[in-house]
Amino acid sequence: MDAMRLREVQAPLKARYRTEASSARTALTARADFRDPGVSCTVDTWAAPIRAGLHPATGGDGADACSGDMLLQALLGCVGVTLRSVATAMQLNPRSASLRAEAMFDARGTLGIERDVPVGVQDILVTVELDCDADETQLARLATATERYCVVGQSLRVPPTIVITRVTR
Repeated sequence: MDAMRLREVQAPLKARYRTEASSARTALTARADFRDPGVSCTVDTWAAPIRAGLHPATGGDGADACSGDMLLQALLGCVGVTLRSVATAMQLNPRSASLRAEAMFDARGTLGIERDVPVGVQDILVTVELDCDADETQLARLATATERYCVVGQSLRVPPTIVITRVTR
């Protein structure tokens, strides 16, 4: 998709969202269940179900996906798509890209060992290696716009309210 086609596809959406702001609120959903045994939760994804389980640092054996890793994978998916969209709009044509996300979590927090230790992923670093003819000014603009418009990145930066409800069958 080139810049002209991207603008063509997005123009009617932008026009509608400008005149009907409420139509821009878009639902996202995910589903999971306990279909697999053990301390796990199987998450339905676009490609296939993924069994998430305990990280080895919290008692897992490493056979299941770690939800923290899955969070970083979602972040990379969003960063990559956002970067390509912005690059397309800027008429930059990256020949290739390699993205990597790294982070830490302190198992003492999630295991309840020390209450003052945060529970959650911390210190996220995303590295993008881009093969592109853009100059430093264009690359800086590309990075700034990618950070600004990445839905997952912004959700981590300004966390949403999360409410867990219980429904009894």
